[in-house]
Amino acid sequence: MLSDNHGLAISTASPDAAAALNRTLAGFLKYRLDTPQHLKQVFIADPEFGFAHCLQGYFGMLGFKEALVPRAADAAGKARRFSAAATTREQAHGEALEAWIAGDLDRTLATWERILARHPHDLLAFRLAHFNAFWLGRPQEMRASVDRIAPKWSPELPGYGTLLACRCFAYEETGDYSAEADGRKAVAIDPADLWATHAVAHVLEMQGRHGEGIAWLKGLEGHWGEANNVAHHLWWHWALFHMERREFAEVLELYDHRFRNLASPLTRQQPDLYIDVQNAASMLFRLARQGVAVGERWVELADLAEPRIGDHRSAFTLPHWMMALAAAGRHEAARRML
Repeated sequence: MLSDNHGLAISTASPDAAAALNRTLAGFLKYRLDTPQHLKQVFIADPEFGFAHCLQGYFGMLGFKEALVPRAADAAGKARRFSAAATTREQAHGEALEAWIAGDLDRTLATWERILARHPHDLLAFRLAHFNAFWLGRPQEMRASVDRIAPKWSPELPGYGTLLACRCFAYEETGDYSAEADGRKAVAIDPADLWATHAVAHVLEMQGRHGEGIAWLKGLEGHWGEANNVAHHLWWHWALFHMERREFAEVLELYDHRFRNLASPLTRQQPDLYIDVQNAASMLFRLARQGVAVGERWVELADLAEPRIGDHRSAFTLPHWMMALAAAGRHEAARRML
């Protein structure tokens, strides 16, 4: 049986599908823009690779958008249909996807942790558990998850930088800023590791090291050319450091030409992507509280907010939609959202 980059058995007989899957997983872990193209290559090589369909379902759920859930459910159905040759681990991933679609996030997280108990090198399960525990506001679970698998890892293993990046962020979220060293080690392994870059930025923000934060992000920006929308969030962090120094012109410059940038193909393709909306609304809210005129910037966010009323897939995004409706004076729509 073929295996992935981390030595885990995968149920495809096609070496081309296995190679494309490895590229897909690597792209997912490093927030690469071309990740969906690699997944398409998996299906070209093996249309009945059940685990690849599960991965497609995961990607749909990662949009945290109700309109994408039917696509994820279709992928979950195909994953189950093509599961005859699937490994026990792959089948468990299918169960996690189905629980996620059903909105049972406790069962989803428990399933990923069950996978990790048997397969501590399954970075897909680890990264998804890390990510969802974060959005659920459960930093202690993030930390416990990485602490359970870290003893099974060593620097020689592929993906070690991902482990370090997640450990840095989990520790930062629980108030332990000594983990900055892990984030810096991960960036030394791969300067284009956006999650490690992000984790260190959080440490610097929490310690009020604003000048260092600007220098940190500026020094790494040249490695973000192949990145997806997470690069927008790093620019948001960059703007936040300027915000703390009351350099409001720099904040608006980064808003208009980096992290909200309406001329960007990424923004035009997914104008209501949850992370981008959070970036924009939270920064406009901060600026408004400091008496900075933000012009009509709230309007396009409010226009996007109204069609999303009733979509609860991302609880953290909801107050950001509400900020936009309230700031734009859309009181009737705000009442509907409540």
